[in-house]
Amino acid sequence: MPGIDDNLEFKPVRIAILTVSDTRTPETDTSGQALVDRLEAAGHKLADRKLIRDDIPKIRSAVQEWIAREDVDAVISTGGTGLTGRDVTYEAVTPLFEKTIEGFSVVFHKVSMETVGLSTLQSRATGGVANGTVIFCLPGSTGAVKDGWDKILVHQLDRRYRPCNLVELMPRLTER
Repeated sequence: MPGIDDNLEFKPVRIAILTVSDTRTPETDTSGQALVDRLEAAGHKLADRKLIRDDIPKIRSAVQEWIAREDVDAVISTGGTGLTGRDVTYEAVTPLFEKTIEGFSVVFHKVSMETVGLSTLQSRATGGVANGTVIFCLPGSTGAVKDGWDKILVHQLDRRYRPCNLVELMPRLTER
């Protein structure tokens, strides 16, 4: 049965949060704040946080900076995963992936189906690994962020979660 094994010690993950938006400010970034609140409540560490406009080079540069840092284990972005012309997070981030975590998108859409129904098909939520860092790109709505964190990431970023989790893979993500 999947769940937390209380016999194992919790290991905090150092997470960088990126909000991609042309309209939000640090004061109105409810999705980014929801992620920060949740990761800290779970016992993880906020490694860094940025808010960047929908601009491929700027988004890619921020993620590249973080995946090069030793003190960042995971990157979670919110925003820019839709279908409009300004939604460019997918295009900015996926070329950095050495491996795509295809199951993340599948599970995200299953979870999202429960809250937004077929509207989930408008999301290009994705996940991958780059330079030993796990990266997840979530939609910009606060509801989608809560679904992604509460129903998927909180478990996969907890080394106590069984039968397996991403944290126990992190030391081996750069193997060749």
